[in-house]
Amino acid sequence: AHCQKRPTRASSLLSAAAMYQPIGEKKPSNKWTNMGLVSSVVANVALGAAICYVSFSAPANNLEAGVAMRTAPVSAPMVVAPRSSMRNFAFNSKRSHMRSNAEASLGLKGYIPYPDTTGASLTPLPSLEGKSPFSDELKATAAAIVAPGKGILACDESTKTIGKRLEQIGVPNEEKFRQQWRELLFRTPKMNEGISSAILYEETLFQNAADGTPFVDIMKANNVIPGIKVDTGVRATFMDGETITEGLEGLGERAKKYYDQGARFAKWRAVLRIDPNGAPSMEAIEGNARSLAHYGKICQMNGLVPIIEPEVLMDGPHGIEVQAWVTEKVQAATMKALSDVNIEWEGMLLKPNMILPGTDSGTTASPEDVAKYTVEGLKRTLPSAVPGITFLSGGQSEEEATRNLNAMNKLYPDAPWALSFSFGRALQASVLKAWDGKEENIESAQKLFYALAKVNGEASLGKFEGEHPATTGSLYEKNYVY
Repeated sequence: AHCQKRPTRASSLLSAAAMYQPIGEKKPSNKWTNMGLVSSVVANVALGAAICYVSFSAPANNLEAGVAMRTAPVSAPMVVAPRSSMRNFAFNSKRSHMRSNAEASLGLKGYIPYPDTTGASLTPLPSLEGKSPFSDELKATAAAIVAPGKGILACDESTKTIGKRLEQIGVPNEEKFRQQWRELLFRTPKMNEGISSAILYEETLFQNAADGTPFVDIMKANNVIPGIKVDTGVRATFMDGETITEGLEGLGERAKKYYDQGARFAKWRAVLRIDPNGAPSMEAIEGNARSLAHYGKICQMNGLVPIIEPEVLMDGPHGIEVQAWVTEKVQAATMKALSDVNIEWEGMLLKPNMILPGTDSGTTASPEDVAKYTVEGLKRTLPSAVPGITFLSGGQSEEEATRNLNAMNKLYPDAPWALSFSFGRALQASVLKAWDGKEENIESAQKLFYALAKVNGEASLGKFEGEHPATTGSLYEKNYVY
């Protein structure tokens, strides 16, 4: 009876074969191979029904219960297809074209990301590739970004998003005001004492200060490394509310252009969410992992250190244990995808979310608990060859983000990677409020920005103590996009 309540879990296995098709050039059809594949899928359906009968003898009343059931599968993992068969058909048609373009940009025609578990064909290993021609530079840049006591200023908000921020202080969303705000940040005296680098939006990378000096030159003079956001946003797919990040088309050409302009690293954000209806789906996890991997490889081949950002939003009623479990699965899938494209681990950085209870859970976590769940999960998924982790703040208050980062470094001083930061709102919210769009406030706003950079630099060493200079509270925005 319980099995009948979940017909989509078993019937959706019929589309599993679509997950294992070759990418790029298609082989001529073979009716015997196809018949074998169909037979195997039918067998998998029967096996799925049996598993359903055994595993779901009691209904899952909440997300935690569902997670508990899924943590110990009784058979080899099977990919669960999207809920709508018609939507799945449309997506698979688009996905074949998308994957072909993405793989072609890497010269990996015919590459198959996952083994064909039906046994109808065998999957070769990825080809052994040479290193990026920028290999030594990538390693040096990655190490410099996570230098002791320093982190990243994330000021890569889109024109629309920065407009919302400026609106909060009554400033129009016009190019000259966006320019004034970014110039305030980049001309802050001694900002490099806590800031090693800054992620820029494309407008800012090619923008000049009021006196005509390119922003990239101002940053370099301050010993701050310019970076660039290269994804082009997300589109809805899979389950309702799930997304996949786009931007692979033409990325190689854009990466070369950004490098020539002075950028030395890049960022691509994948967004996943948790809800009681089953998100994130395996398709969303694996699809975003693959996109992150392709982005990373393309950037490395063009001289940019890729920051890999698989963010699991803290929206929802789930507890910290569920946030930790899902994040670990997302990170593990991402590392597998990166390995598949032969990423150079020493020439990349990871930008994950910290592990916090869901915002609607009614619970909070101490900095020590956040540190424990966050770092222990990373120890199980992230290779030690990666030089550093630059945590996103994810809507935490400025003070909360600092104290949680500080706890990680105090409790894990011997972590194999640098534990640093890549904060946007948690470095800018109080500064924007202090500036208020007025020229006479620039100096005081810069002093506050310097203070915020310093306390986060201290937190990246586990040495932050005392009062926090922030003047704002929670920065949480549901289903945050930028």
